[in-house]
Amino acid sequence: MDKKVAIVTGGNSGLGYATAKKFCDNGIKTYVIGRTKERTVNACSEIGDNAMPLIFDLTNLDEIPGMIQDIFDKEGQIDILVNNAGINMKKEFIEVTDAEFENILHTNLFSVFAISREVVKKMKETGGGSIVNISSMAAQYGMPKVVAYSASKTAIEGMTRAMAVDLAQFNIRTNCIAPGFIKTKMTAKALDSDPPRKEKVFSRTPMGKMGLPEDIADAVFFMCSKEAKFVTGTVLPVDGGNSIGF
Repeated sequence: MDKKVAIVTGGNSGLGYATAKKFCDNGIKTYVIGRTKERTVNACSEIGDNAMPLIFDLTNLDEIPGMIQDIFDKEGQIDILVNNAGINMKKEFIEVTDAEFENILHTNLFSVFAISREVVKKMKETGGGSIVNISSMAAQYGMPKVVAYSASKTAIEGMTRAMAVDLAQFNIRTNCIAPGFIKTKMTAKALDSDPPRKEKVFSRTPMGKMGLPEDIADAVFFMCSKEAKFVTGTVLPVDGGNSIGF
């Protein structure tokens, strides 16, 4: 993957960090988008010279075209986009307000569409590229207390397929990774505070363990590589069998 330029949203921690590191370790110049300056700059310092911190709030949809144009002006190409940034909210269904529901969709869905649209315009100019969206087990089966998150991630999977059909003519592949339960600070906090949910996770995961952020990074890297040149419109669960577990 010579002379490639990637964008990873939400790349300053967790799955995004592991993905950005995988890219950078393989010589891909990677723009790491994060909202928090200190965390994003520190993450890029840890990852190495190929990591470029970009402080940006993706909920500011009107500013996304300018941000993508700035990257394109500097690099002359954008080859890979990983839509990883997202937020969650655990709350009883009847207590979720319209504003809360909209907020989740704004970050997890609207911003993914907006940044993808702008990146595609640039990929068309340079002959193609690869887009990988990040979904969730919440789109594979019903989960309690995360209705807005589930709605957003289910929409991401449908949008992935629609994008793949629309963009194949431009040599742009669009795929989706659906992570299972991965060892991150956010997941640990959520499961440790809810023992019954934690037991449910392990009981229905055939491999009997949680995955690592690097497992997701490896899958994303594959989807963006020449080895996956005939793969588009797929949703790949990377979950130790959780989505099919009994």
